[in-house]
Amino acid sequence: MKSQDICENITAAIVAELEKGVMPWSKPWAGSGGPVMPRRHTNARYRGINILILWQAAEAAGYRSPYWMTFKQALEYGACVKKGERSTQIVYADRVTKTETNESGENVERNFSFLKAYSVFNAEQIDRLPTRFAIPATAPAPVEGGEPKDWAAYAPSTAWFDAVPAEVIHRGERAVYIPSQDRIELPERDAFFSAEAYFSTRAHETVHWTKAERRLARDFGAARFGDEGYAMEELVAELGAAFIMAEIGHQPAIREDHAPYIAVWLKALKRDCKAILTAAAKASDALDYLAQFQPNDEAAEQTEAA
Repeated sequence: MKSQDICENITAAIVAELEKGVMPWSKPWAGSGGPVMPRRHTNARYRGINILILWQAAEAAGYRSPYWMTFKQALEYGACVKKGERSTQIVYADRVTKTETNESGENVERNFSFLKAYSVFNAEQIDRLPTRFAIPATAPAPVEGGEPKDWAAYAPSTAWFDAVPAEVIHRGERAVYIPSQDRIELPERDAFFSAEAYFSTRAHETVHWTKAERRLARDFGAARFGDEGYAMEELVAELGAAFIMAEIGHQPAIREDHAPYIAVWLKALKRDCKAILTAAAKASDALDYLAQFQPNDEAAEQTEAA
């Protein structure tokens, strides 16, 4: 399959969901279990658009295992894919260098990037895998209600965010990252309707925090509400928050204030099939950047290339 066809097929699936008013990344978990970050057989995180592809595949089939691998990788464990199981196609970004002749008649080297598709299977589609690939325990049910919560039960998630050296102030009634002050402001934790709503919102604003020039220098060239560049930054933050929530094991809370962005996202995706790939890649960059502050984060050191 050609690189352009792969890109268009991925975008078409995302567009179809957005046109129904559904954000495909809003349910990053399989069946009735807890959210899972898709991982390779090495335990490395998948990146970018592959996360969305594997989330959709897991949701459709009801897989609870986070692990995916190729047919050959399964054989290396002495395992085998179950008869009749169908694979899921994901992509790998590759690059080739070609020598061309410019207008002056000089030979110059140019780099071209393209996508390759390859097939993987979920661990639940494979027999005789080692016990480390067993289905993980279900995540705890979310705590609902805008009332005091048992935050001690969420200590690991709180520690994940506290490890990030961002200035965070809890006050007022707005959630925002202020670039001029390089600061995140959030309402008090108990003002949120659930712990998941708090962590989702904090994750979203923390992804915005990574865009600063001295961090990831992410700039889509616009800063006004309604601009495509503004909406693309919101898409990166939305995807990044979903990735973070899956990483720390919580269901993401859907933010109603993103409904106005759907029309702009649809316009951008229909105009350029690479837009969703770019946004997903930058969201993964944000997760990788934040993960470096976490102690003993092995997946941050061995992330998948695509």
